[in-house]
Amino acid sequence: MVSREHKIDSQHDKLQLLRSITHSHAINETSIIVDASNYIKELKQKVESLNKDIASASDLNSLPQVTVEILEKGFLVNVYSAKNCSGLLVFLLEAFEELGLDVLEARVSCQDRFHLQAFGGENEEDEENYINAQMVQQAISEAIKNWHGSNEKD
Repeated sequence: MVSREHKIDSQHDKLQLLRSITHSHAINETSIIVDASNYIKELKQKVESLNKDIASASDLNSLPQVTVEILEKGFLVNVYSAKNCSGLLVFLLEAFEELGLDVLEARVSCQDRFHLQAFGGENEEDEENYINAQMVQQAISEAIKNWHGSNEKD
């Protein structure tokens, strides 16, 4: 008799604990268990959503990093990625051309990883369209996104 009462008390304590953990306002056992089941489903959905967020964040972090420095006569552009970025150079050169930047000197390595260091100057014929570092950074970032989007389709 004592063990049965102890078992009932223990079960009641466990249900109350479950009720408090799941933020249930239910009183009877069945409702507490249903609320707990719904709570678990919500947690699973949150985990799936967070996993998707992490996957998309790591996807963005895998994009090449860009720095643009202003020089006396032009810009120093560095684009770096820890992995090989096949075809990226074409997109970057097209971005330079669209901006009207002349690449005066460039070093590119794309063996195991991608690294571009380019010295660019504004096209002398286009004096009225002033280009700043932010414009260059934005154009290169857009070229990288376009390159990344074209690689995902393949």
